[in-house]
Amino acid sequence: MLEIAQFLAVLSSTLFAGAAIYINIAEYPARMGCETKIAATVWAPSYKRATFFQGGLAVLSFVTGFASWLLGAGIAWLFAALLIGLVVPFTFIIIMPTNHKLLAPGRDTNSSETRALLVKWGNLHAVRSALSFAASVLYVYLLLTA
Repeated sequence: MLEIAQFLAVLSSTLFAGAAIYINIAEYPARMGCETKIAATVWAPSYKRATFFQGGLAVLSFVTGFASWLLGAGIAWLFAALLIGLVVPFTFIIIMPTNHKLLAPGRDTNSSETRALLVKWGNLHAVRSALSFAASVLYVYLLLTA
């Protein structure tokens, strides 16, 4: 049971980190290379598609990392689980207000305010990438040194 929990924790964390980092190094810069109206228009469906995929991975990694700790894997598994788990409240508390502003009906998608919100979103999303990458590195290290 422990090995399954550890496998799922590592798999879901690394998938999350890979997707998050891809967004920051490929998708987001490409989007921001467009005019603001296009960037904002493309951001909305991309955000909606990624929400459930990434949210599910973060929760799965947290739960299975926590379960690994409970099953005796060691305190470092709890720490890694908390790192990936922080992505969820960070998203709801810190990023979600920006998301709501970007998705607000009637938003002028060509405005400088919209551009500034997209820039802010990219910077906030980078925090999610960093947290998930740190969790993934720790999880993999723990597997390799076990």
